Amino acid sequence: MSQFIYKIAPEALWREAERSGRFTGAPIDVADGFIHFSTADQVRETAAKHFAGQTGLLLVAIDGERLGEALKYEVSRGGALFPHLYAPLDLSAVLWVRPLPLGADGRHEFPAQEAE
Repeated sequence: MSQFIYKIAPEALWREAERSGRFTGAPIDVADGFIHFSTADQVRETAAKHFAGQTGLLLVAIDGERLGEALKYEVSRGGALFPHLYAPLDLSAVLWVRPLPLGADGRHEFPAQEAE
C-alpha cells in the first residue's frame, strides 16, 4: 500500500492543529475514536461522498510510514481497506497542505499527488 495517505479538513480546524502542534481529528474522527484517512485511490470518492459542495477545505498529505503501529488499515466503504489512525496526528508526518477548492462543476479540484 502507498505510504502516502490523505486527510480532507476544514481550513479553520487544520490551522488550529498547526497552532497546537497536533491534529486530534474532526468531530467525526473524535466520535469514531480514530482519525479517518484515505489513500490516493480513495480520496476523490471521499471528497464527493463526505464533503460535496463544501468550500474552505484543505487536502493534507501524510507519510503513513511515520505514524507507526497506531495506523491501521481497516475494512470500510465497499469492503475497501481505509487507513485509520488511533492516536493524534503528529504534524511532523505531514508532507504538504494544499487548498481543495470547488471547481465550476461543483466538484473539488485536486492538486497533483503522484509526484510528491
